Amino acid sequence: MAMEMHPFDQALDLQALSDGVWQARTHPAYANMVGPFGGITAAQALQAVLLHPQRLGEPISLTVNFCAAVADGAFEVHARPARTNRSTQHWVIELRQADATVMTATAVTALRRETWGVDEEPMPLCPPPEDCLPPAVHAPLPFTKAFEYRPVTGHWPCVWDGSGDTSLSQIWVRDQPARPLDFASLACISDIFFPRLFIRRATLVPVGTVSMTVYFHAGSAQLQRTGDGYLLGQARAQAFRNGFFDQSSQLWDRHGVLLVTTHQIVYYKQ
Repeated sequence: MAMEMHPFDQALDLQALSDGVWQARTHPAYANMVGPFGGITAAQALQAVLLHPQRLGEPISLTVNFCAAVADGAFEVHARPARTNRSTQHWVIELRQADATVMTATAVTALRRETWGVDEEPMPLCPPPEDCLPPAVHAPLPFTKAFEYRPVTGHWPCVWDGSGDTSLSQIWVRDQPARPLDFASLACISDIFFPRLFIRRATLVPVGTVSMTVYFHAGSAQLQRTGDGYLLGQARAQAFRNGFFDQSSQLWDRHGVLLVTTHQIVYYKQ
């Protein structure tokens, strides 16, 4: 009996329409309050690059700009290499729906080579995932069911009373059901952190990510070694001001290897 395709792979099942153009669809497993979870949209944009026959090397960065909410249903992903050098390739990506642009993105792929290296951002000292309980309170958002969370600190508030005093979150996470890690899923998981304003203030207000950049420090060999194991994620904000805040995050494998770092700017209203 054939196994059912993982929901993430269903969401990434892009259909080629023409050279550099694919049709994709939103997936109910990754629904957010309005439209799809931003991480799955970023993954779909990156998937168009990964599928492109002209691709050189592996992703080292991805920047997505969320222009408008994506409506449920089909949309097109356009991806083209803007310039190809000897070891790097620069991509322009656009998501179009109903004759309108809903997301723009750029990506850089590159040929990786062995060099001296070190992780200057150490993995924080946290109990292993087996010693961390699932959250006592679950966020009422469909996409959260697509991930297994084992929070250490700073998860979804239990009480919304304005009592928060830090934006720091540390959490073990992986796909649910478990799935071997790859570049597209790493891009998706990079956006699993709730908006820092919710954690810092324990107050619900309208928010929306405007732009997010993902830096891939791991190559495909490291992702294969990580497999479907837990990742330790850490996120915090730097400043909340004039209707926007930023947040930075990191994801390590359980052996302490830094896989990815991300930065995003988020709109908020109060």
